[in-house]
Amino acid sequence: MELFLPDEDATLALGRALALSLPEGWETPSALLRAELGSGKTTLARGFVAALPGCEQAEVASPSFNLANIYPTRPQVLHLDLYRLGEGLTGDGLEELLEAGPADACRVLLVEWAQFMPEGSLPDDWLSILLSEEGEGRRAVLEAHGPKAALWLERTTRTYLKSDLS
Repeated sequence: MELFLPDEDATLALGRALALSLPEGWETPSALLRAELGSGKTTLARGFVAALPGCEQAEVASPSFNLANIYPTRPQVLHLDLYRLGEGLTGDGLEELLEAGPADACRVLLVEWAQFMPEGSLPDDWLSILLSEEGEGRRAVLEAHGPKAALWLERTTRTYLKSDLS
């Protein structure tokens, strides 16, 4: 799926659509975001978290300095930022980040700068989100990798297209 996001509100709406479209029974839905600085990754995460129960307890910020933020939503969101780690991240270091915080029956994984994720650490089933600047807005390219991610993408497409910002 490819979308043009004309402004911040449209990026927030895409994040909300992703959250509202999570397939049931998926223990760790994973969205891997790739984009340059200032391309809307954290804005998308803010929209995602804001759509979940418990969001009033979450202050979404880029996890650049502490590498991982855990939001007390339902489901819990683990928000990683791999920018500072660059290509030097080891699989063991990433595994430590992925195990951060209390374990929950269901946890959503949002990874910023996913291009630095070692290939061996990729989930079995995940949604790729590529954000790039385009004029005054952004281009979002979403691609499913696996059957659960395909269902998530299909549901997200329907939800986003029904929103008043599509």
